[in-house]
Amino acid sequence: MFILFFSSFTSHFEGLITTIVGYILLAMTLILCHGLAALVRFQRSRRLLGVCYIVVKVSLLVVVEIGVFPLICGWWLDICSLEMFDASLKDRELSFKSAPGTTMFLHWLVGMVYVFYFASFILLLREVLRPGVLWFLRNLNDPDFNPVQEMIHLPIYRHLRRFILSVVVFGSIVLLMLWLPIRLIKLLLPTFLPYNVMLYSDAPVSELSLELLLLQVVLPALLEQGHTRQWLKGLVRAWTVSAGYLLDLHSYLLGEQEDNDANQPVNNNNNNPPPGHHNNNNNPAPAGEGLHAAHQAILQQGGPVGFQPYHRPLRFPFRIVLLIAFMCITLLVASLVCLTLPVFTGRWLMSFWTGSSKIHELYTAACGLYVCWLSIRGVTVLLAWMPQGRTVIAHKVQEWTLMILKTLVVALLVAGVIPLLLGLLFELVIVAPLRVPLDQTPLFYPWQDWALGVLHAKIIAAITLMGPQWWLKTVIEQVYANGIRNIDLQFIIRKLAAPVISVLLLSLCVPYVIAAGVVPAVGVTPEMEILMQRRIYPFLLMVVSLIGILSFQIRQFKRLYEHIKNDKYLVGQRLVNYERKAARASSVPPPNPVSSQ
Repeated sequence: MFILFFSSFTSHFEGLITTIVGYILLAMTLILCHGLAALVRFQRSRRLLGVCYIVVKVSLLVVVEIGVFPLICGWWLDICSLEMFDASLKDRELSFKSAPGTTMFLHWLVGMVYVFYFASFILLLREVLRPGVLWFLRNLNDPDFNPVQEMIHLPIYRHLRRFILSVVVFGSIVLLMLWLPIRLIKLLLPTFLPYNVMLYSDAPVSELSLELLLLQVVLPALLEQGHTRQWLKGLVRAWTVSAGYLLDLHSYLLGEQEDNDANQPVNNNNNNPPPGHHNNNNNPAPAGEGLHAAHQAILQQGGPVGFQPYHRPLRFPFRIVLLIAFMCITLLVASLVCLTLPVFTGRWLMSFWTGSSKIHELYTAACGLYVCWLSIRGVTVLLAWMPQGRTVIAHKVQEWTLMILKTLVVALLVAGVIPLLLGLLFELVIVAPLRVPLDQTPLFYPWQDWALGVLHAKIIAAITLMGPQWWLKTVIEQVYANGIRNIDLQFIIRKLAAPVISVLLLSLCVPYVIAAGVVPAVGVTPEMEILMQRRIYPFLLMVVSLIGILSFQIRQFKRLYEHIKNDKYLVGQRLVNYERKAARASSVPPPNPVSSQ
C-alpha cells in the first residue's frame, strides 16, 4: 500500500521532486567544485562556490524543516487517526488521487498546527519548570541562537540527525496521545467511535469551512483566553509538584529557591554552579537539542532562560525513568479525556435538539468544548465569590448578567450578522459565478456562508490591524482594549456594527435592485436578465477595484510630481513653524530679532 501511494505521489508531483533532486545534485556538484578549487588554490573561485553552496544548503534545509517536516507530521496524524473516523489507507489514496494538491496542503496545515501547539506547550513548561530541566530542547528565547547561522555552520549530517530525532519524538507523541487512546476507547467504549465527519457532502466547501473554523476560530478562541492558559499552567504546576514530592525530585523539577525568586534572583549567566550541585549545561548536548530549531520564528515569548542548581537524590536515573513513565501515563489519560468528554457532552446536548440524527462531530466537539470551558469558568468564579457574602454575590450576578446580555447582542451583530452578510457576498461574487453555469440555479447554504464569513472576517480584521491607521483600525483597537468587562454596547453598534452592516447591505442590495428592478424595466430579453443577475456582482467588484486602483495610482503620481518639483525648484529652502492660517490672518512682519533684544 505504501509503495503504491509513493508511486502515486511521485506521479502527481514529478516536477517538484525533480526540482528538489536537482538542487541536491547542484549542492553536491558545488561541494566537489569547492574542493577542487581549494586543491588548486583558486581563492576567489573557492569563495564564490562556497557562497553558492551555502545558499543552496540553506534553501534546502528551509524546505525540509518548514515544508517536509510538517507534512510528515500531518500524514502521521492522519494515519494514526484512521480508526477514529472509520477510514482506511485506500480511502486516503483515493482522496489523494482526486485532489493531490488540496490533500497535501491540508496535511501540511494540520502538521503545522500540531508543531505550533507543541511548541506553545514547551514554552508553557519553561515558565513552570526549573531553568535547565529542558536542557535537551533549544530555548526559543536564547538571544545567541540564530537559525540561519546554525544552518550555515553546522554540517549536513548533524541536521539530518536532528531531523530524524525530531520525527521520532513527534511521531512517538502522536502514538502515545492519539493511536493508543483510540485503541483504548475502542476497547472500553465500543459504540463511541467512529466519529461522524461526513467526508462527502453536496454542500459546497462544507468540510473545508468546518475544519478551518475549528482550527482558526474555536481552538484559538479557547487557547488565547488568559484564564484557559492560567488553568493549564496551574494544572502543569500541580502535576509537577505532585510528581516532585512523590519521586523526591522537587528540587530537580522546580528548584530549591522557587519561593524566594523575588528576593533572590537567579543569575542566568551562571555556568559554574557551586559544589554539591549538578549543572546539566556542562554535559554534552545530544542531537535532540535542536528539536524546535526550525520553528524559532513561530513563537517569541516564553519562560526563563539560564540554569538553576538543584539537589540530586539517590538513584537519580531510576527516578527519572519513573518520572517519564508517570508523564506518559498522564498524557495518555489527558488524551483520553480530551477525545471523549467534549464529544460526549456535545452529543448529549445536541440530542435534545436533533434527536437521534447524526451530527458532524466538529459541531459536537466545539459545543462540548465550550460547555466544559464555561462550566469550569463558572465554578471557579463562584468559588472566588463565596467568601465575600450573599450581597456581593447578588451584585456580581447582576453585573455579569448585564455584561452577558451586552456580549450576546454584540456577538449576534459582530459574530453573526456581519459574517453571514460577508459570506453571502463572497458566495455571490466569487463562488457562484465560478461554480454554477448560467442554465442552473445556485443554491445558498446560510450555515456554510456564515462559516466562510467568519474566516473572511478574521482575515480582514487581521489585515486591518496590520495596515495603516484609519477609522476601522481605531475602532477595533478600542473595542479590544475595553474587553468584555468594560464592553461599550453603544460605541460598538454606532462605530463598528452599523457602518459595516450598512456597507455590506448596500453591496448586496444595490446590485440586486439594478439587476431585478431596473434591467427588466428597460425591456431586455430573459437571457440578458439572467446574465445580469448572475454577473452583476463580479462586474461591480471589478469596477470598484479598478476605481480604487486608479485613485491610488493618481495619488502616487501626484506625490511623485510634487517630489520631482521640489527636488528641481525647491533648493536650499526649509519652512520652520509655518502655519498657513496664521500667515493669512496676520500681515504684520515679525519683529527683528536684533531690535527686540
